[in-house]
Amino acid sequence: MELIEKLEPIIIFSAVLIGLIFSNIDIIVQNTDYLINIFLCLMLFGLFLEVPLGDLKDSFKNVKFTSTSLIINFIWTPLFGYFLGSLFLKGNIDVLIGFFMLILTPCTDWYLVFTKMAKGDLTLSLSILPINLILQIILLPIYLVIFFSSGNTMDYTQLAYSLLIVIVIPFIAAQIVKFILNNSLQEKASELFSSLQIWFLSLAVFCIFASQGELLFNNLNSVATIFIPLIIFFIVNVIIDLLISEKINFTYQEYASLTMTTLARNSPLALAIAINSFPGHELISIALVIGPLIELPVLYIVSKFCLWIKNSGLFFTCKL
Repeated sequence: MELIEKLEPIIIFSAVLIGLIFSNIDIIVQNTDYLINIFLCLMLFGLFLEVPLGDLKDSFKNVKFTSTSLIINFIWTPLFGYFLGSLFLKGNIDVLIGFFMLILTPCTDWYLVFTKMAKGDLTLSLSILPINLILQIILLPIYLVIFFSSGNTMDYTQLAYSLLIVIVIPFIAAQIVKFILNNSLQEKASELFSSLQIWFLSLAVFCIFASQGELLFNNLNSVATIFIPLIIFFIVNVIIDLLISEKINFTYQEYASLTMTTLARNSPLALAIAINSFPGHELISIALVIGPLIELPVLYIVSKFCLWIKNSGLFFTCKL
């Protein structure tokens, strides 16, 4: 695990604190919309640059693993996430939407780090990445419309604009760069933007909290309520992953990979969509930023739990 990857929670948390310290600085507040979009687009451009979409067919080679992870990520998780959100966050629609968007988007980067720590099947985890990315881009707007359109919260024009600005344009730009560059230059560009992703995200987080510090302080109780349903989500899914993996005869490596790909969430992509889709609802973005501060330490703990499961002999004794 690289040093920067280990420090990601601290870097994001530092960006939050520094943003709050410099909150309400006029030059930042006046340009915050443009700066946030620029940093998020650069971050997502780097993500799309390193995602091997040409290997999409590999996602279907292990049908049992792919189908199980997709059912958990895109059927069980949205329903369970909406249930938890409605149960604990019903009084604050913005925090509820932020929580739901966080829950619905499977991670496309750091879950690989924790899969490796848990000694899962890294190749298998990597193969599921392209289909997870494509499905969350397609299904996130659909689920938002299904669950939140009745509350007059959704602005379809803004949602379409958001997808164009922060998803379609960076995606197309990344594919053009891939087409133009040879394999060697493409790999160097991918490595460069991969190393910069956490900094682009942190700059966006800094701008969010610098411009919305007062809003956060006025709504600390509301934002703090996201902790309870998020922790419950992690605990329940850890148990479900273990029981399902044992029931359908997964190897330990498959179990560890399934656990990480169904627990880790892709808050940067959800954040990019939220900022443009819900103008005037900054608590949605703040809720999405708070998520990784909880998630990353939890994933580290879960990776150690997976290793304990492996060494305990209670599960997967004949399939290591």
